[in-house]
Amino acid sequence: MNIRYISSMLRTSLIVLIIAFCSLAAKAQLNPFQQMYFQNPYQYNPAMAGLDKGLNLNLGYRQQWSNFPGAPKTTLFTADLQAADKVGIGLNVNDDQEGLIRQTRIMGSYAYHLPLNDRNEKFSFGLSLGVNDARVDYNKVNGDLTDEQIAQYNQLKAYVDGDLGAAYTGERLTISSALPNLKTIFFKESDQRFDADRLLFITMVNYKFDIITSDNSMTLTPLAAYRKVKGYKDIVDAGFNFAMNNNGIYLQGVYHTSQSMAVGMGLDQQVYSFFFNYDFETGALSNYTNGSFELGLKLHLLTGSKPNK
Repeated sequence: MNIRYISSMLRTSLIVLIIAFCSLAAKAQLNPFQQMYFQNPYQYNPAMAGLDKGLNLNLGYRQQWSNFPGAPKTTLFTADLQAADKVGIGLNVNDDQEGLIRQTRIMGSYAYHLPLNDRNEKFSFGLSLGVNDARVDYNKVNGDLTDEQIAQYNQLKAYVDGDLGAAYTGERLTISSALPNLKTIFFKESDQRFDADRLLFITMVNYKFDIITSDNSMTLTPLAAYRKVKGYKDIVDAGFNFAMNNNGIYLQGVYHTSQSMAVGMGLDQQVYSFFFNYDFETGALSNYTNGSFELGLKLHLLTGSKPNK
């Protein structure tokens, strides 16, 4: 009886650990890079590519604070450029690792920015096209490398994917919407990859206020967003960005109804900026994880003007 009891307890503990790990991996998808809300909107919307003059380079890295084996981690690189007066182009690369699976997404973007008046108001639309590929990393397999399921998964070919977006931008108000992962939306049964927790739709609005000081050097930008995610309930985000423009310091926070909250701070020196963010769980998963951290670096080159925020 003792042996049976111990065996049953071990199986139960293993199941709990598997569920907890899968939940953490899902949360990594549900909580996007914090920098997309204020510092790098091109990350989720191709219509924002080349909105500012010059070349913007963004690098981001996110990982679970507790670095257990197989913990989700993501690396992001984007580059966007105002190629002509009304045209922007961009490159968006995302490398996501969760457990044994590594997924890489590479997208090229085209955006057109239509001026609405002489007050810097624009209507923009953009399209991204590229490839998405996922593979089991044999170097992380602790078991039978000849397993047929691994071979079958890795035989799946990289597929063409795309994003579609539109945005209104002004001196203070920004309204932006995007349909990312178009293949997931329109070709739901085209392959056998695990395809849950993918973003299907996002819309976001923010408005910048001047805080009354002697030189109006401080601004507060509240934000609200709605996200539709495959296989999960709809998510609402609410946050703010507080900027002290004289010294380039900014503070921000975003709450997600997926029961998590992110806080961050950064230093913006026009040509370059640094960003640190900490994302912690507010629901039941807080018992299993210490949250995740995010590091970001942005370079703004080929112009002496400061990009819009």
